[in-house]
Formats: sequence, C-alpha cells, structure tokens
Amino acid sequence: MKPHDTAAEERRFKDPSVVDHKLLPQRFKRMEPFSFVVLLACAAFFVSSLYGTDFSLLKIAHGVPYMLDLLSRMFPPDFSRLGAVGRALLETFQMALVGTVLGVLFSMVIGILATRSQTPSMVLYYISRGFIALFRTVPDLIWAIIFVVMVGLGPFAGTLAIMVDTIGFCGRFFAEAMEEVDPGPQEAWQALGATRLGVIFCAVIPAALPSFINTALFSLEKATRSSVVLGLVGAGGIGIELKVSMDMFMYDQASTIMLLIFFLVLIVERASTWLRQRVI
Repeated sequence: MKPHDTAAEERRFKDPSVVDHKLLPQRFKRMEPFSFVVLLACAAFFVSSLYGTDFSLLKIAHGVPYMLDLLSRMFPPDFSRLGAVGRALLETFQMALVGTVLGVLFSMVIGILATRSQTPSMVLYYISRGFIALFRTVPDLIWAIIFVVMVGLGPFAGTLAIMVDTIGFCGRFFAEAMEEVDPGPQEAWQALGATRLGVIFCAVIPAALPSFINTALFSLEKATRSSVVLGLVGAGGIGIELKVSMDMFMYDQASTIMLLIFFLVLIVERASTWLRQRVI
C-alpha cells in the first residue's frame, strides 16, 4: 500500500465522518427514463388491479366471524365414513400415479422431438413445441371436462387429464435439459458411427437423467394436488366427496376429507424429497 493510502486509512479510522465511497457496497443503478416510466406504469396497473378485483381488507375483517363459525362446525371431524373416503383417496392417488407415469413416458418422446439438436425434422420440432404449449396453456380442470365428455364420468377421465397436463409440464423441461447436455460425448459417439437414436440413448438421456427424475417427482407432487379437484367435474377421486359434504353442510365430514388430503400430499412430498436425495 502506498504511503498516502496508509495515511488516508488512518484518517478514516480516526475520523468516522470521513467515508471512502469506494469501500461502500454498490447501490442500485440509476434507472433510465424509459425503465422508470415502465415501472410506474406497472405500479399503476397493479393499483388499478386492486380496484378491479374488489380487494378489501375491510371485507376480510368482516368475514373473520363467518370463518370462525365454519371452523367451529368442522371440528371435531366426523370419521364415520372413513372407509368410503379412504377408498376415494386411494383412487385419487392412483389417478395421479398412473397419469404421471404415462405423461412422463410420452414427455420423453415429445421432449426429444422438441429438442432442436436432437429432432429429426424442424417440422416435428415446431409441431412438438406447439403441442407442449397447448397442453401447458389449457388448465387440467378443462382437460378433465373434455375427457369426461369423451370417455364418461370416472377416474379414467381424470387420469387422462393428468397425463396431458404432465406432458405439458415435463415435455418442456425435458427438452430444455437435453438442450443443455454437453455435446462432447455426443460427438464422440457420432465419430464411432452411432445412429441418432444411439447417441440419444447413450449420451443425451444419461446426462439429462437427473433432471428428468427431478422433474418427474415434482410432477407427481403437482398431480397429487391437482387430482383432488378433478372430482368436482366428475373425473373421479375424492373431490366429489368433498363437494357433496360441503353442499350438504356436513362440515365435520368435510374436515375429515381435508385432513386426509393434507396427509396424502404431505406423504407424497416427503417420499419425493427422500427419492431425490437418494437418486440424484
């Protein structure tokens, strides 16, 4: 350190009012006029959205007594129909499991076609991307209504809805994971004369497999939560039991169903976390 720098350091420690601005942490950069205008426009739109959604803390305060009254009717829970509710809960998980597994399998195929570096044709690339965007855009509840019309009431419609929703969720992440794979091993296999499928299954998929497993497990968690509400439109599962209990003002039975749903989701999430830690 130079002599004058040492003297400046000594003055800084002796006199707290002396501040070296180079030692201060960096602040936010000054915004450009256009960025500032955009920020103000976004803030103004948010404030207008509060009015558009009729958001009111006063209404929340007025609704607290009604919520307390509902909770008082829900407890203690009624376990008299535990057997029927348990079977409906099992059906819900079966829908989530089968729909997720089938969706993951189809997602691997569509993901390969939707990967720019692996697709055999750019036409297939854009078609696959379009299907993934469509499956992601339409909510799973709408898919459930469509499949109820197609195959009738019951868990099969819910399973198909979860499968399509899983394809939209996993297909995009599978394709992005394969796009990020190191091209070195692929080039080595190509130099050895491997076919396109050989390169995909020997170099691309093994490298992207941890990401595949992670995405698939998250998809199972998501499907477990989604399958609960599919019963509201007749697509099987425990949703119809919850709807009937609420419609008939049997809130003690509804609380039992909610508790069972909570434990199911919690178990699936804990098992998913354990598998990720073991496999990845």
